[in-house]
Amino acid sequence: MTTAPGPAHGVPPMPERSIPALRAAIAAHAPQLLGDFEANWRTKVADTYDIGAAPAFLARWWGEYALARDPHLDHHVRDLEERAAGCADPDKARDLLEEASRIHHRVAALGPGE
Repeated sequence: MTTAPGPAHGVPPMPERSIPALRAAIAAHAPQLLGDFEANWRTKVADTYDIGAAPAFLARWWGEYALARDPHLDHHVRDLEERAAGCADPDKARDLLEEASRIHHRVAALGPGE
């Protein structure tokens, strides 16, 4: 089992849990996500006029931003996923993916200011 690195010094805190605040945080601290964030907003919410999809949209992008704001943690998770994809041992691949999943779940549960 691998040990996930802790938050790096200088990692911005999570924003208020709202779509406008999350969009502003992405624009400021993870601009590489902004195009996909806005395209996904249009596809899932704006173009469908379905505001019922907004909570799922926020949950998905909350987790994406939580990882992307910490380049070291993001790299660690991507490395786990890439190593699992290339692993010939199914048990080792499962262990790598379970570790990545634990990190995804942990960061998705972060609250504003964390």
